[in-house]
Amino acid sequence: MAGLSILARAEAAQRRVHAALAGAVGNTDEAVARLQQAMRYSVLGGGKRLRPLLVYVTGEALGAHPGQLDAPAVAVELIHSYSLIHDDLPAMDDDDLRRGRPTCHRQFDEATAILAGDALQVLAFACLAADPAPAAERVAMIALLATASGTAGMAGGQAIDLGAVGRNLTAAEVENMHRLKTGALIQASVLLAAARRPDLRSAERARLAEFGATLGVAFQIVDDILDVEGDPRLLGKTVGGDEARRKPTYPAVVGLPASYARAAELHAAALAALEPFGAPAALLRWLAGYIVDRSH
Repeated sequence: MAGLSILARAEAAQRRVHAALAGAVGNTDEAVARLQQAMRYSVLGGGKRLRPLLVYVTGEALGAHPGQLDAPAVAVELIHSYSLIHDDLPAMDDDDLRRGRPTCHRQFDEATAILAGDALQVLAFACLAADPAPAAERVAMIALLATASGTAGMAGGQAIDLGAVGRNLTAAEVENMHRLKTGALIQASVLLAAARRPDLRSAERARLAEFGATLGVAFQIVDDILDVEGDPRLLGKTVGGDEARRKPTYPAVVGLPASYARAAELHAAALAALEPFGAPAALLRWLAGYIVDRSH
């Protein structure tokens, strides 16, 4: 795959993870057919697969074989899919559209959507536990993903987000919320690949952690921008919901020009963290640029 163009390599990774995801949610049990249908609907119904792409391209930069990365790539996307199902619920963001289609609770029902999210969450850890990697690597990956998904990561950030509705936060407080709610899982995507290289030097691992954390905040700032001025036909979801719900987003706190500037600043910092990895990290640099340039 190294001889292909950067775009072709990214598309090959997308096809790979889609096939792996289809296998992960492909079981059919007549007793729970509706639940499994909802799981497949949510996981296989589109999406850019940015988090599993980060797993694959980070692994490429570190010399890991794609076969070593399938389980963590699938696991992180299953966690992301579960989080989207739950975020869209009436008790959370109450959204009707996701990836250009009705949200899971609109297509099925609220109880089925809750159960689908629950099932996808535990399936992610089952995939990591079943991976043929050495036990120490499996435990490291499970711990990474659990930490990024819980109160010190995505769930904690979502709790802060819900508690901040209608309040005035500082830019630093919004960034901290973004670091947990979105950034933790993006950082975990990078570190899951690094976990497949136990011989990696601690300084290199720290650089990758910095890259992932910085890129994660930039990603969410761009999402905030897109909620203000994005095209819902391209995004596959409604826009303007953050303002309508009086959520403390980055543009709401500092304005759009400063939001663009901060995203660019964070992108530059993320690229700087990758400097020691040289040419093998070319695809990783490209993907970081794509993530930030979604607002243009």
